[in-house]
Amino acid sequence: MGKGFNGVMVKAGGGRDYHLTVTSSEYVTDKYIRLGFAGGGLLADHPVHPTQWIRLWIPDEHSDKLHHRGYTLIDQDPAGDRFSIEFALHGGPACRWAERAAVGDPLDATVLGSNFALPETTPAEYVVFGDTASLPAINTLLDAIGDTPARVWLEWQYESDRQLPVRNKPHHQVTWLQRVNDGRLLCETAQEMTCPDDTFAWVACDSHTTRSIVKSLRNTHGLPKAAVKYQAYWK
Repeated sequence: MGKGFNGVMVKAGGGRDYHLTVTSSEYVTDKYIRLGFAGGGLLADHPVHPTQWIRLWIPDEHSDKLHHRGYTLIDQDPAGDRFSIEFALHGGPACRWAERAAVGDPLDATVLGSNFALPETTPAEYVVFGDTASLPAINTLLDAIGDTPARVWLEWQYESDRQLPVRNKPHHQVTWLQRVNDGRLLCETAQEMTCPDDTFAWVACDSHTTRSIVKSLRNTHGLPKAAVKYQAYWK
């Protein structure tokens, strides 16, 4: 199968390719699945960091096309070169592949662009906006920030979403908000909340919601560019 234009661009940008192998499959909820992988040397070449992600080349069940998608690594085991990836099941090609994946199945991946690091100066708190697609990355962030307070808002679409495990600690406040009107509740929360000057914000929702939240963080709450990390996880 060919990687097409996306493959050319990723390779031109210096991406490194790896061959993964499925080692386990587990439904977390009816709309969420976790796959385990052997990394094919990936973790030996790329040290673990919060929100670490890779690019997967998903086979199409109906053609020779490969779909290019980014996914977060969780529960990395560098010594064993193993990790897991979680898939929010919304009907796309990556989700369909994940549902039919079996132990021993191969999957190509490329590493390029994952370089997030926590702020050098510990902020007073983190404010985090996301959904089920970015929840794996949020969980790695909550693991990494230790004793720093955090407020986390997560958007849900299916009733079972609110049963997904969130790795919050007692000083991490988590609020689930239903997805209505293209992310309206998350956007309103970002506009109306209080936000100390020494806050660090991490935002990863759909593209429209992400833009709206980032605008509020900068224009309404005055957070500088360096204090806001954001990425649209889907369209």
